[in-house]
Amino acid sequence: SCQTGVTQWTAACSGLLQKTAVQGQCRRMLYGIFQRCKAGQFRLSKSSRGLIQANGTVTQQTRSFYNTNKHLSAKDSVQPSEEKVGAFTRIIEAMGFTGPLKYSRWKIKVAALRMYTCCVEKTDYEEFFNRCQMPDTLNSWFLVAQLHVWMCLVRMKQEGRTGKYMCRYIVHCMWEDVEQRGKVMGINSVVLREDLRNMAENFYAALFGYDEGILSDDHVLAAALWRNLFNRNCEDPRHLELLVEYVRKQVQHLDTLSGEDLLLTGEVSWRPLVESNARSILKPLSPVYNDEGL
Repeated sequence: SCQTGVTQWTAACSGLLQKTAVQGQCRRMLYGIFQRCKAGQFRLSKSSRGLIQANGTVTQQTRSFYNTNKHLSAKDSVQPSEEKVGAFTRIIEAMGFTGPLKYSRWKIKVAALRMYTCCVEKTDYEEFFNRCQMPDTLNSWFLVAQLHVWMCLVRMKQEGRTGKYMCRYIVHCMWEDVEQRGKVMGINSVVLREDLRNMAENFYAALFGYDEGILSDDHVLAAALWRNLFNRNCEDPRHLELLVEYVRKQVQHLDTLSGEDLLLTGEVSWRPLVESNARSILKPLSPVYNDEGL
């Protein structure tokens, strides 16, 4: 039966593959497999090992994502982001409610507000504008702020359901702040509403681009920064190189922070945009809590 099946398979493939050298190689490879089936040998030759896997599927040369061997984080192992929850918790979350969390909601909201405040107040926007030649506008400020907010979201999503709930409130604080800043600047309400709509679309599109870039190589991350942070207007590649290095070291720095401390305090420190030894990383000191856990 094996001989009959392979013979029919070889005849069918031979009817399709006739002209090119690759097709001739496939016919020779199939004939070699047929001979090995007759002899009871199932080892693949060196020529077919690169084309056919053990399950018989053809390997495809595609771009490799998740290059963790090139950009290792400070953690030895990746913590699972999904937690095991009961059926009741899944039901109430499917209805749109928040299930039981590790800490109380008001503590998480306070920590989320502090974390967003760190993204706004502990970032030197003037240095970003000068070194990257960005205009000093509300939109430029928002692009730099959303980059830091995204890095915080990446870190907090590693803390399970509680971290994801904190991510939602961080984004909520960001939109509240952007709207208040627009009103203080005297922007018309109709124009501000349209600007907020455009900012929201760009923000969620930037999240996908940055996620792909951080999981891939520096070329993909540089392309995401060029599209979202620079609005496709960057003539000096050194600016992209500086921002790629900045994002990599900040994500590595955030990985060294304790998840428990981030959920309780939300205190985040940022490494400078330009430093002498960007590859060095020091574990920051743990914060001190009071009796109420703050």
